[in-house]
Amino acid sequence: MSQKETKSLWAEALQRILKDKVATLSLVIVVIYALIALLVSLGLVAGDWATAAGPENMAPNGDFWLGTDFLGRNVFKKVIYGTQVAMSVGLVSSLIAIPIGISLGAVAGYFGGIVDEAVVWFYTTFSSIPTIMLLISISFILGKGINSVYIALGLTSWVHLCRLVRGEVIKHKNRDYVQAVTAIGGGHTKKLFRHILPNIFHIVIINASLQFQVAIKSEVILSYLGLGVQDVPSWGKMIDDAKQELIQGHWWQLAGATIAMFIIVLAFNILGDALRDALDPKLKGKDA
Repeated sequence: MSQKETKSLWAEALQRILKDKVATLSLVIVVIYALIALLVSLGLVAGDWATAAGPENMAPNGDFWLGTDFLGRNVFKKVIYGTQVAMSVGLVSSLIAIPIGISLGAVAGYFGGIVDEAVVWFYTTFSSIPTIMLLISISFILGKGINSVYIALGLTSWVHLCRLVRGEVIKHKNRDYVQAVTAIGGGHTKKLFRHILPNIFHIVIINASLQFQVAIKSEVILSYLGLGVQDVPSWGKMIDDAKQELIQGHWWQLAGATIAMFIIVLAFNILGDALRDALDPKLKGKDA
């Protein structure tokens, strides 16, 4: 596939997404969350989240949109800071999981034989262990903190992509365009990395969008269990802190964290479906 054809396919996919108002809104939401995360990481937004801003457990009002927590801290700023934690977890865990999934899946699908059997045995054994148990075990081993969350999620999120890449490589390796490369003396590296993988890269993009929302939910669970983020606000930690506040009728910290998480997870789900419809050749030409 030529570079011009590849560009036209991606341009066509973008046009298909932009024609879908719900998908476009989801994309805008994801971009807004990403910008907020960037501003927080640069220290331009919510840097003073730890400073007491008002009376303890103040209900939402004009000055404090989501009220204050049990230490008088602005809950809205904590939610904003939690956005940076959530988006960074999705990004870093994806950067760890995607190369593992692509590498193992591509090698297994392309070479087959004992290599394929070894990779299939490995990911089958790996996936037989409940994901939450793996996450908890790795977090215990590495210790608490955001870096442990990155590694734990990255090392447990590659199996699905590995399976998909393996299956696609098996389908593509015997197609005419690959055989043509073989005929002109192209080696395994050229066939795999310059021809096969670019033609199945849409799977990676779709998987990455879904990986983000899985990582965000997993981080919330780990932080809620006390194994994730410790010294900075995260949505999971806020939900954990809200347990005691709910007894006293203070619901706004729980509401802020859950609504923020709900919006971004829903946006990623819708965007993932839209990307699948736009990029998957099997679905081209079909009505949504």
